[in-house]
Amino acid sequence: METSEIEKKLKALGLELPSSSPSRANFLPYKRSGNLLFLAGQICEWNGVPQYFGPVYEDYDLEEAKRAAEMCALNLLFNARAAAGSLENVASVLRLGAFVSAPSGFPDGPKIADGASELFINLFGDSGRHARTAVCVSSLPANALVEVDAIIELEP
Repeated sequence: METSEIEKKLKALGLELPSSSPSRANFLPYKRSGNLLFLAGQICEWNGVPQYFGPVYEDYDLEEAKRAAEMCALNLLFNARAAAGSLENVASVLRLGAFVSAPSGFPDGPKIADGASELFINLFGDSGRHARTAVCVSSLPANALVEVDAIIELEP
């Protein structure tokens, strides 16, 4: 498979896509409707192995937590490439939904979710800017720290 310009940008950032992104339950990793691609939530795992666990602790490291969200975004990109054939076929990132495992009253869920948002913006520029919801929850699958889903518009 030829490396896309987006994947070259990933490499320049010191990142790569995982070699797999398995589903943990009975759902599709993505569903396409016309030019819209709905990507199922992805936790912070690498090739199916969870890497960051929640809930976020009192003296957490923001940069490490943002890396967990970034890992979710890499899994989303893996599935976007599988659905679209190439990341070059992404026209726009429309929306992200981010979920952070945190105790009640934790104020920094949106800052953690920025790890995923910043990756999409770094890769796709203005087309990577998106609407977003970022909420804290009491738990996530596999006790993950973060889960992110997305809606992406593909080129016609």
